[in-house]
Amino acid sequence: MARRKHHNVYVIELSKDVLYEAKFKKCNPAYISGKPCVYVGMTGLDPDLRFDKHKAGIQSNRYVKQYGLRLWPDLYEAYNPMSYDEAADREVELGISLREAGFGVWQA
Repeated sequence: MARRKHHNVYVIELSKDVLYEAKFKKCNPAYISGKPCVYVGMTGLDPDLRFDKHKAGIQSNRYVKQYGLRLWPDLYEAYNPMSYDEAADREVELGISLREAGFGVWQA
């Protein structure tokens, strides 16, 4: 029997203050000034719950914990839910497309 598709990709808007982080800036050499900065991830949880866990410091990415502002569902809701493999691929593709659009992107 096929497994239930319950994985999700998600995008979190980060404060522009993340641009003061040398490592973030170095990983985004094509960043266009004024464009948003985001974190792109995948989870087996509901994206709202995963965001809350990031902010609470539970299995958190430090940029999201420190600079995370809000989920940006317009950028990911159409894809969810999906299988683990689909989510892993979509996370990478979404990060690439946002970088190509000039966004500052972090993926863990």
